[in-house]
Amino acid sequence: MAGESAEKKLYDAATIGDVAAFQQLLQGQESIMEEVLQINQELARDLDSKNSSSLHLAAAKGNVGIAKRLLPIAPEMCWWRDCHDMNPIHVAAMKGHDEVLKELLQMDLFPAMERLHRGQTALHLCVKHRQLSTLKLLVEKLGHLVNAQDDDGETILHFAVKSSQVEVINHQLFLFVFSI
Repeated sequence: MAGESAEKKLYDAATIGDVAAFQQLLQGQESIMEEVLQINQELARDLDSKNSSSLHLAAAKGNVGIAKRLLPIAPEMCWWRDCHDMNPIHVAAMKGHDEVLKELLQMDLFPAMERLHRGQTALHLCVKHRQLSTLKLLVEKLGHLVNAQDDDGETILHFAVKSSQVEVINHQLFLFVFSI
């Protein structure tokens, strides 16, 4: 119940645009986490019932402060997969949390190259969930995956065409023209 009210307060602060209250509430969450980790750093490595780590949750919520605090303690969490077979990089890419993604990619690029169900890449996830800015960020770091095919032989361009994502199609064509 306390977690629900804290989340509601965060939501309300974001909804009305109260940046100061929003930042204060986030800082409070980060402070609590910091205190817990000082008592027992192994708690950073605990998994929930969906096999999600604290880093998965920070990636899903877009909490870059918590991600920054967790990475030095347990950098191996970048590789861990949840019940949906996604690591925290996949989660951040799917949700469009660019700042968290930048932090995760600084640690290690290799988890971002891990394939998902049916051979999809983090780039496929970006297109599938309409995260253009995140796609651009990943293309800068993982350009060699732009033409990667999933198990059905589909690239991110195929995904973009099927879902009429003109911006992604234009971006991919731009990259193609300038790579010749």
